[in-house]
Amino acid sequence: MITTPATPASAAQTSLLLPWWKHLTRYHWFVIIVASLGWLFDCLDQQLFNIARPFAMKELLGAVNPKLYGEYGGYATSIFLIGWATGGLTFGVLGDRLGRAKTMMLTILIYSICTGLSALSQGFWDFAFYRFITGLGVGGEFAVGVALVAETVPAIARPHALGLLQALSAVGNCSAALISIFMGHLEQTGAGGNMMGWSAWRWMFLIGAIPAVLVFFLQRKLKEPEAWVKMKNSSRTSRQAGSYVALFSNPRWRKNTIVGLLLACSGVIGLWGIGFFSLDLQRSILEKTFRAEGLSGSKLTGMLMKWSGYASMMIQIGAFAGMFLFSRVAQKLGRRPAFAIALTLAFFSTALVFWKLQSRSDFWMLTVMGFCQLSLFAGYAIYFPELFPTSLRSTGTSFCYNVGRFLAAGGPTMLGLLTSRVYGNQPEPMRYAGLTMCGIFLVGLLVLPFAPETKGQPLPEEEKGFAH
Repeated sequence: MITTPATPASAAQTSLLLPWWKHLTRYHWFVIIVASLGWLFDCLDQQLFNIARPFAMKELLGAVNPKLYGEYGGYATSIFLIGWATGGLTFGVLGDRLGRAKTMMLTILIYSICTGLSALSQGFWDFAFYRFITGLGVGGEFAVGVALVAETVPAIARPHALGLLQALSAVGNCSAALISIFMGHLEQTGAGGNMMGWSAWRWMFLIGAIPAVLVFFLQRKLKEPEAWVKMKNSSRTSRQAGSYVALFSNPRWRKNTIVGLLLACSGVIGLWGIGFFSLDLQRSILEKTFRAEGLSGSKLTGMLMKWSGYASMMIQIGAFAGMFLFSRVAQKLGRRPAFAIALTLAFFSTALVFWKLQSRSDFWMLTVMGFCQLSLFAGYAIYFPELFPTSLRSTGTSFCYNVGRFLAAGGPTMLGLLTSRVYGNQPEPMRYAGLTMCGIFLVGLLVLPFAPETKGQPLPEEEKGFAH
């Protein structure tokens, strides 16, 4: 039998039928792994902070009214988010001007070192200062990381690779939970919870400094994407690389920026202003249970730290599944339908946790909430790089994700004030404060009709009439 050689068209069709990972080379996988590790360790730092925050506030504030621990925890979180937003705006520009790879390595170095410095805090304000500087690095890493992956891998694999990058962040968060469980065990048993005069929460931050080692091993092997190199070598586009003037002077990019910003606000406030404070809620619930069982002192602290780790783990198990599924739904149905589903589910699941979480048997609710809330962040990783051209991709992504954090910085403070000042006389004020703030997810739903659908579209490049 004589076979006819495949034509270029049929070869291309056959290629499209292959699983997305079959389109990736060893270097593509290297880039995905490095960017994923950078974001994974970034999320490790974030979650260590969320778990350690109530214990740090208790020690650093000393004999202050215990009702103010939640309020100052909100202030510390807001300061961290302001640093995050500032770093995102700064390093987003550098990512477009200096390169994705160089900027990403710099951000990893900054957030790792300053996480370690948080362990040296002597009072609230130096702790808040270290968290601000840590936020600078944390905020810059995301945008340059997703831009690097988006411009390196083939278009057919892009949404899956970016969804995988975001899903793997759950591994960093789960690692933080395991660290918390281990340190809580040491605290509970007296086997080292106060090693070298340090409390367990200080050792958690010190462990968070380890990712700095990643920079020294990987920086030489990572190359800048061809699209960025081509843009940088073009005198026309390189002049506007990382320019906020170029971002806002063009109607197309300006609209995409505003839409992305409001979408980010909904998810970021929902997570940092409400969702992550579910750890504080479960801690207050379990503290009453453990005290009734006769626990006190280091045993009580150890048990609370362990169960904060368990609660965080429950959230992140859901998060991994949610982020992984979002990328599938976004590729199947489109970006806007995927966001609509996720925002609706995030609203109801978060309200359920703050309304009904009563005991350890209810921790399954945290998994559901993590699934719904954090699936949104896979959407940001996939969607934001698709809204901007090469010369503005890191800048635009950073602006959406991080100016959203400036606005979101008010979320934890508002929650803290609601907890201490508005609902302070209630038996569980955090519960009422969380329920009050759940409406933020509805903001994202109101924005979606104005969001462009990017499913199946190539990355926007420098088009005549759009680039200037």
